[in-house]
Amino acid sequence: MFTVTNANVTHAEEIHAIELTSFSDPWSTTSISEEIERKHSVCLVAMDENGNIVGHVSMRHIINEGHISNIAVLPEHRRMGIAALLLSTLVEKAIGMDIIGLTLEVRVSNSPALSLYEKFGFVVEGYRKNYYSHPNEDAAIMWKHFD
Repeated sequence: MFTVTNANVTHAEEIHAIELTSFSDPWSTTSISEEIERKHSVCLVAMDENGNIVGHVSMRHIINEGHISNIAVLPEHRRMGIAALLLSTLVEKAIGMDIIGLTLEVRVSNSPALSLYEKFGFVVEGYRKNYYSHPNEDAAIMWKHFD
C-alpha cells in the first residue's frame, strides 16, 4: 500500500506541507532541499499508491553515528504504520552504512513518537532542557545502539 524511496529535491514542497501539519517550527522548503542534497544525509519519503508523499524521515551520517533529524506523517495517514515503515527502512540503511547506532531528540510530551521509538529499541539516555520552542519543552535524547 505504501512504498519508501529516496527523497529528491522535487519532493521538497510535499515534504514541507507535511512539516506544516506536524510541527510548530517546521523546516522551510529551502532547508529541506539542502538536507536532501547534503552529502552525508539520508532522506526518505513514503508514498501512497498514487505517488503522493504521505511521510518522510531524514538522518545525518556523522562519523559512525546516525542522527535522525526529522520524521513526520500527514495527519490523515497516521496510525497506518507509515512512520514504522520509514523508521525500519532507515534502520536497514543505517546498518548497511556501518553506523553503530541512531540517536534523536523528541518532545517529552510526544507519547505516540516515544512509544514508536521504544518499539524499535530506542531508549532515553538523557534530556535537553528547553530544547523546543512554540511551546518551550524539554527533549528526550534517545539512542538505539546496534550490536
